[in-house]
Amino acid sequence: MQWHEVCAHPDLQNLPFKLELNEYGQIVMSPARVYHSILQGEIAALLKSQRSEGRVLTECAIHTHKGTKVADVAWASPAIFERIKQEIECSIAPDICIEILSSANTNREMEDKISLYFSRGAKEVWLCDPEGRITFHIPAEVLSQSVMFPGFPQQ
Repeated sequence: MQWHEVCAHPDLQNLPFKLELNEYGQIVMSPARVYHSILQGEIAALLKSQRSEGRVLTECAIHTHKGTKVADVAWASPAIFERIKQEIECSIAPDICIEILSSANTNREMEDKISLYFSRGAKEVWLCDPEGRITFHIPAEVLSQSVMFPGFPQQ
């Protein structure tokens, strides 16, 4: 299955799950809890409040060599946003891709997603745990704060 087919399929609309595709075109579903939505909204609002340029995206589909991955929150600079704004799934990653973790996420899964987002051009990947603590990643390094949003809180 291709991402445009997932988006167009009437049975897959308005599900209470995050949908992604794996490298075999199979749908992977992850249920979202209320804390996930709360953190997603708060992160998006903080990003928007700290920078007027660029765009905040939620549930941002990104094409990777291992299928379509969906960042919970992302931030795209004006230049990147111009390139992706008409696409069904992003051919390149936004500048920042953010994942809100659940107890079902494994370290290997998150390492894989970080690598996939960087391979598609992300400059930073953030991981937010269920308590709201954020780790900021750049290729091959974890930082104490974001380079692109240095005033963004760690929690």
